[in-house]
Amino acid sequence: MATQTKSSKFDLAVSFEQVASQFRGLDRNQPGQWPLLPKVATWLLLGAMVVVLGWFLLLADKDAELEVERNKEPGLKQDYRGKLAQAVNLPELRKQKQQVEEYVTQLEKQLPGKAEMDALLTDINQAGIGRGLQFELFRPGAVAVRDYYAELPITIRVTGRYHDLGAFTADVANLSRIVTLHDLSIAGVQRDAGGVLSMDAIARTYRYLDAGEVAAQKKPAAGAPK
Repeated sequence: MATQTKSSKFDLAVSFEQVASQFRGLDRNQPGQWPLLPKVATWLLLGAMVVVLGWFLLLADKDAELEVERNKEPGLKQDYRGKLAQAVNLPELRKQKQQVEEYVTQLEKQLPGKAEMDALLTDINQAGIGRGLQFELFRPGAVAVRDYYAELPITIRVTGRYHDLGAFTADVANLSRIVTLHDLSIAGVQRDAGGVLSMDAIARTYRYLDAGEVAAQKKPAAGAPK
């Protein structure tokens, strides 16, 4: 048994010596004349170097791009869930959209056009006269053009009894067209006027813009520098 163990150790030592002898005295300028084992070891080493360099030169950027795309995944999932919920509720959303459009159309009908403004001013005047009020001042101001509508302020001063003034403001609020009252101020006229009061206010009425006015509004915005 001892002899067999010594023989095995001797065979291993001889094998290691044979392998090591193939790496001794190698001429770097003549690799083609190297023994087989050094050639194989050199090719394996070169292959490993190529893989490592390829990883750092080619795949490192791809790994960073992959990480960026992975970071986008939670946001995309959330966006998908939102769109899925909208798709499930699409009939209800369409119904709500139709209701909003009908409401907007109803509001637009309450805005007079340019040709109807004179009639609206007459309605405001008649509302006061119908309540027995006396107009001391009825002065339309300058039209202020907004994005999709125009605003006309009217400075008014009327005199009459307290309840008639209240009824007049209610009548103005109930006109078929939109009219709002601002900066109301009520004061007594004279001590012996029998309860007659004077009310100052600014009535604001609104009208929609016609196609030409809308186009004129959009031109400055289109020509503005970005």
